[in-house]
Amino acid sequence: MGARPAPAPLLIACALGIEQFALRAGGRGGAGGPVTVLRTGMGPAAAERAVTRVLADPALRDAAVLATGFCAGLAPGMHPGDLVVAEETRDPRSTTPCVGTELLVEELGRAAPGRTVHTGPLTGSDHVVRGHERSALLATGAIAVDMESAATLLSAVRAGERPVAAVRVVVDAPEHELVRIGTVRGGISAFRVLRSVLPAFFEWHRSLLLPRR
Repeated sequence: MGARPAPAPLLIACALGIEQFALRAGGRGGAGGPVTVLRTGMGPAAAERAVTRVLADPALRDAAVLATGFCAGLAPGMHPGDLVVAEETRDPRSTTPCVGTELLVEELGRAAPGRTVHTGPLTGSDHVVRGHERSALLATGAIAVDMESAATLLSAVRAGERPVAAVRVVVDAPEHELVRIGTVRGGISAFRVLRSVLPAFFEWHRSLLLPRR
């Protein structure tokens, strides 16, 4: 009997050192295969370069890709520490559908009990969004915005067919903008949530490894 094929790897991409630290602090136990946490740097151009470079490595050629980190919520009633599961990511170039959204919502409920999980389109920007820009993006149907997810997933699918997803933690929202008092508290809350969600990412990845019927 031949050896079983190695499981496909998982690439988790984030932009900031503090996001990478949160993910590493969350541990690796329970992963269904090799896991790489990639710090891309800030902005869509940096994300595109980093993801394209890493996926050119034969060891990661078939990796599933999940973009994560912090984001700005667009909808009234969002709070720091809320979770966003993208149904799709958008930028001016393209829209990228996400895989396994319902499973991620279910697993995030287990990994971060008590936290609100929002689902919907996640839009990309090349700068920090504030004030009236939030309302304009909300009017397009997007529920949250960040600078890297759309570029990360678009680069991933351009490099080859693969499952992709995006999960973000709200660090500021319409009633809780970063410039306001309470920013530090909101950032700590978002950090703790990001640190807790790795088990949900691993379950999403594990589900992709199961045989399809």
